[in-house]
Amino acid sequence: MNNNRDHWSLRNIILITLIAIFCGVIFWGTGFLYTGLTLILTPFGLAPLANDILMGVWCMAGPLAGMVIKVPGSAFLGEFLGSAVEVFLGGQWGASAFISGLVQGIGSELGFTLTGYKHYNWLGITASVITTTIVTFGWDMIRNGYNHYDLGLLSLLFITRLVSTFIFSGIITVLVSKLLTRSSREE
Repeated sequence: MNNNRDHWSLRNIILITLIAIFCGVIFWGTGFLYTGLTLILTPFGLAPLANDILMGVWCMAGPLAGMVIKVPGSAFLGEFLGSAVEVFLGGQWGASAFISGLVQGIGSELGFTLTGYKHYNWLGITASVITTTIVTFGWDMIRNGYNHYDLGLLSLLFITRLVSTFIFSGIITVLVSKLLTRSSREE
């Protein structure tokens, strides 16, 4: 969509704001799904799995902003602003969602950084998915006590998170960015 990398324009700022608002509403709504999923999984001792099943949804704003805007920092900013929208809508995690947005934004941006901001394609999005999964999982090792789980549960949680992030922050992000790119060409 934007051929002039390393440049913030008014159009980019408006677009990142719209992505953040749209995704922030989705993040807020996903909180309700998380609560229901946690209730269903708790009797089986798998309550932590709810977080990892939905992690890809909560991390969509960063890769989407990165793929559409193609400016260094856009993935981080998109994710962080999306978390801000969730906070202002009254999301169940309150202001701690800012920290989650910060961590998720760093993970997302790191993938594009590792590709030198030159690959806004499957290579770039795959790098973003992998770095987002690793960074957010590391954060949950500290924040949510994942470090106390046995290796089997940890493996299940990590694989689930990777698949969720690949589906939502990878595949769906690429499809949406292609739709946005196509619609901008038709203007």
